[in-house]
Amino acid sequence: MNVLAIDQGTSATKALVVGADGSVLGEGTSAVTPRFGADGAVEQDPAQLLDSVISAGRAALADAGGVSVGAVGLGNQGETVLRWDRASGRALGPAISWQDRRAVSITAGLAQHAERLAQITGLPLDPYFVAPKLTWLARAGAGEGGGVGAPAGAPADGSVITTIDAWTTHQLTGAFVTDAATASRSLLLDLDSVSWSAEACEIFGIAAESLPSVVACDAPVGETDAFGPQLPVTALIVDQQAALLAESCFTRGEAKCTYGTGAFILANTGTQAPRSRSGLAACVAWQAGRETSYCLDGQVYTAGAAVGWLERLGLITGPAELDGLCGAASPGAEQTQFIPGLAGLGAPFWAPQARGAWVGLSLATSREDLVSAVVWGIAAQVATLAQAMSADLGAPLARLRVDGGLTRSRVLLQAQADLLQIPVEVYPSADATALGIAALARLGAGGAATLADAVGAWTPSLVVEPVMSAAQASERLQRFMLATEMVAGMGG
Repeated sequence: MNVLAIDQGTSATKALVVGADGSVLGEGTSAVTPRFGADGAVEQDPAQLLDSVISAGRAALADAGGVSVGAVGLGNQGETVLRWDRASGRALGPAISWQDRRAVSITAGLAQHAERLAQITGLPLDPYFVAPKLTWLARAGAGEGGGVGAPAGAPADGSVITTIDAWTTHQLTGAFVTDAATASRSLLLDLDSVSWSAEACEIFGIAAESLPSVVACDAPVGETDAFGPQLPVTALIVDQQAALLAESCFTRGEAKCTYGTGAFILANTGTQAPRSRSGLAACVAWQAGRETSYCLDGQVYTAGAAVGWLERLGLITGPAELDGLCGAASPGAEQTQFIPGLAGLGAPFWAPQARGAWVGLSLATSREDLVSAVVWGIAAQVATLAQAMSADLGAPLARLRVDGGLTRSRVLLQAQADLLQIPVEVYPSADATALGIAALARLGAGGAATLADAVGAWTPSLVVEPVMSAAQASERLQRFMLATEMVAGMGG
């Protein structure tokens, strides 16, 4: 069965027509443009997001040359939220991006509930997650805050505030649903029962009945004619979990990292709902085939975004320059550290008001040293997250599977393997998220018997082994951790 998979991302929407054998028959892309403002504001235009889904999907179908498609799967950004009118479906203001930090005032005011919320939901209390944004947006609409663009205004009768996927799915099918993996990013879901928690909703002042129904990731939720022919929508999932699935991380301890706008490392923990002792997020990996799998999740908020920042500063002309500049770094350049906290620090620090920093500069520090420090800083933060995962799992990771645009940097891959002291396996496609969505869509439409069958077999395009000694790697990570703790302590 051929399926249409749509990955609605932060800077672009990617759509693929995927054949039964996993081959890509057609593709389409549509750019989207976040807006950045003061106080950590990041917003997106809902109409642009929806248009990008439809235009990318139609482009992929056209590129596939008219082949028949049996189902559609939709992936989403996870923590991006929107106020909209239930009756008309009309958006009532801008979408608040997962990168937006303005809800820090909400989390600060609820700090006494942090431990209880972590017990219920598996998540730290941080503005990165959904519920603080929902509460902040509700107050902003009531005149207690504002946005980059025009204020949303007071909520109309029948309005709701949800994650962006619920609105997109409603626009396409009329259903009012969200999937279990996306819901687990909300700080409102009981991680054990995979249902909305009345207690968590009360803490945030959110009416549980206003939230969409939670469905399995492979549940058929309706039909759409937005892409031309009438097609069933048979898969919904958050982007990073879709990539975990595509990279065949089906068993406990298997992990992947996606290097996109941010870098996100996830490790499968099996079918028992975990709670992290190391400051990581614990959430649903997927609910499919009548079984729920869970994962640990760590975040580097600015990875590709940090490279884009270097470009805006004029230090590079594009990502293709990274390896050449890193190779020309000065002897002793490792003394220069970069902390990629340009949008705050996530796990295990949870310092939303932290900022990025170069540390260890001297009069001899060069442009090449600064660029090299950014690449190594991204790899070091991922490595600290992997160490936290190993502590929670009770065993070190045996390997890390990786995908995303920054995996084109051989320097980054080598730095990651060196700091982790394990092999790094590069996924053979740039579209892991979309291919994971396609696998779920096929499973939900009855085109595959198991998740493993739906994903199919694959081999890495490259395996990078560590060349640095364990002692050197430990020393570099210790320096990075000292610098990060200092920067995290400065936020506030």
